[in-house]
Amino acid sequence: LKSNPSNNEEKEAQTQLTKSDELQRLHSQALSAYQQEDYEAAISILDEILAVCVWDAELRELRAECYIKEGEPSKAISDLKAAAKLKSDNTEAFYKISRIYYHLGDHELSLSEVRECLKLDQDHKQCFSLYKQVKKLNKQIESAEELIREGRYEDAISKYESVMKTEPEVPVYATRAKERICHCLSKNQQATGAIKVCTEVLQLEPTNVNALKDRAEAYLLEDLYEE
Repeated sequence: LKSNPSNNEEKEAQTQLTKSDELQRLHSQALSAYQQEDYEAAISILDEILAVCVWDAELRELRAECYIKEGEPSKAISDLKAAAKLKSDNTEAFYKISRIYYHLGDHELSLSEVRECLKLDQDHKQCFSLYKQVKKLNKQIESAEELIREGRYEDAISKYESVMKTEPEVPVYATRAKERICHCLSKNQQATGAIKVCTEVLQLEPTNVNALKDRAEAYLLEDLYEE
């Protein structure tokens, strides 16, 4: 304005100044809502700011934290992926994305994201620790699936039991492992065991189609046609 005053530019500049003051006020409100654990309100305010400040990585990371607290991991991933692109060497964003995928049970995508973190910083302690865990789990699951394809059901069961020991904290992996054990037992014509394990899976996930099919096969082996 001082270097080149003209009516149009002055009007535009004043509008932008007013808008920036308003956005700073909203930013304070968003931080306050976050600190008071009112994540829904924080998201609503951050939506407003990010509509203008599209390229602000830190605001996206803050909104991602709110989405995580609100139990909306897929929205958090979307913001974190944007933050990883907007801020160079953003190891923290890759780490968080990897953790979210891991807890959702998507070990392959988790492994891919944690590798991106280690490409930026091979000495990143959190990423390296997560990488070791995911890599081990991923390898066990791949190995178990290979054994199933080869019809080596007893070995596959043993491998999936190892999966449950490797990750006892995240329930989705135990459920998936049991689902595959139920499949192996059914294919191996161990009907009683299959019915027991499939039923355990179906108590957790009543609409699990694979467990329903495998339990049906096991019931057929026992001539339990009504079931």
